[in-house]
Amino acid sequence: MSKYGKEIAIGVLPVIVIFLAYIGINIVPILFMCAVGAMLFVMTRSRGNMNLGNERKGKARTPAFLTFEEIGGQDRAKNELKEALDFLVKFEEISKFGIRPLKGILLTGPPGTGKTLMAKASAHYTDSVFIAASGSEFVEMYVGVGASRVRDMFKDARTRAQKENKNSAIIFIDEIEVIGGKRDGGQQREYDQTLNQLLTEMDGIHNSDDPRILIMAATNRKELLDSALIRPGRFDRHIQVDLPDKKGRNHILRIHAKNKPLAEEVNLEKVAEQSFGFSGAQLESVMNEAAIYAMRDSLPTIEHKHLSLAIDKVMLGEKSDRETTNEERIRVAYHELGHAITAEAVKSGSVSQVSLSPRGQALGFVRHNPQQDQYLYTKPFLEERIMIALGGSVAEEMFYGNRSTGSRNDFEQALQMVETMIDSGLTSLGIVDRSMVSREQLMKENAAIMDQLTVRTRDLLEQYRVVFEQSLNILMQEEVLSGDQFRELMHH
Repeated sequence: MSKYGKEIAIGVLPVIVIFLAYIGINIVPILFMCAVGAMLFVMTRSRGNMNLGNERKGKARTPAFLTFEEIGGQDRAKNELKEALDFLVKFEEISKFGIRPLKGILLTGPPGTGKTLMAKASAHYTDSVFIAASGSEFVEMYVGVGASRVRDMFKDARTRAQKENKNSAIIFIDEIEVIGGKRDGGQQREYDQTLNQLLTEMDGIHNSDDPRILIMAATNRKELLDSALIRPGRFDRHIQVDLPDKKGRNHILRIHAKNKPLAEEVNLEKVAEQSFGFSGAQLESVMNEAAIYAMRDSLPTIEHKHLSLAIDKVMLGEKSDRETTNEERIRVAYHELGHAITAEAVKSGSVSQVSLSPRGQALGFVRHNPQQDQYLYTKPFLEERIMIALGGSVAEEMFYGNRSTGSRNDFEQALQMVETMIDSGLTSLGIVDRSMVSREQLMKENAAIMDQLTVRTRDLLEQYRVVFEQSLNILMQEEVLSGDQFRELMHH
């Protein structure tokens, strides 16, 4: 209806209704029919707008061209995923052996490790239609909307595959724990309906072989998923996408360095060593921040100092402009020297830099030299890590007789390592399940470990009291103490 047609109707209809009432005709049924017609018209328009929005959203979520070669640091996960996708590609071959096609692949792992990228690369590898959605998109306050969207998503996948003359479609659901959480019979019936609809659609995937549909999902909270969703026959493959090792980090850094001007002196392998525990997303941010630092310095290339600053920024945050008092700076200096002296005493050559420059929430920090990637930890190793974490607070107690709030994060790290020791059977409790041990027992064991290691740390630092005084003067004047300078003072 045109704009003028609407205006004419709005002006004429009330006049007609008033005239009919004037001549004695009962207008209640007419008003009722008009109201019903208006409601149907509004609902139809809303549904059309929703479908148009979904269509636009589907087009917008179509992935850019991406191959597995462009994803770094996940060789094992990529090979495992390719092997699973071959069931979709080599359909005729697997049919000869009577192999049932896979219905779902679940990607699990920490945030930023490349799960979504691997799903996009899977669509290119299999030449499939790709439809992506987030678990939060299915959550609505209106009952039945989530289940309806699941049905529409599967229908859209089939329709698009047929239109584009493709034999398969991949539906990717990120954050699947939002709709796939364990059902406990509580009040979240809307979530249950959405999950039930997803299970039903997955059960009916292979009722028609053309086009074939594969569900891929990603989560970093696998333990929250309902057992009916992750059982064989639904999500048949569970692929762990871990944080990259040194070789993987080097690969990721080289991928993100392709479009950036690096100085000849830059050694990305050394950067990979310094960034232990970084995810792919964090490594991309390191390269980006390093380029920003180079641009700020008006230099034509990215130098190694820019990459070091970028690692510190990603790990600790941007340099802060907090102005601390001289008393605070001295306390922070003693605190950081306590960490550094303990670290250097338990393992020589481990300290790279001691700094009083505030970063993020930290008023100072100790940068450690890169160590070899390590995934198995012994009891002595964990005890040494706890001693390094306690070194700052022990140093404060040595020189001030008390501690400050600056040790909060250190204590959190120490407590996490104590938990690891308990869970791994490395304490006097023996091999236990923490859920079967009383809270009092856990607190007693935790206190015993922390007290024992605090005493060891204090005895260790007392041997280097003169190093505190010598290092403090340099640190207060220059704000930075290099690892070589620090070791000279330690072994003088």
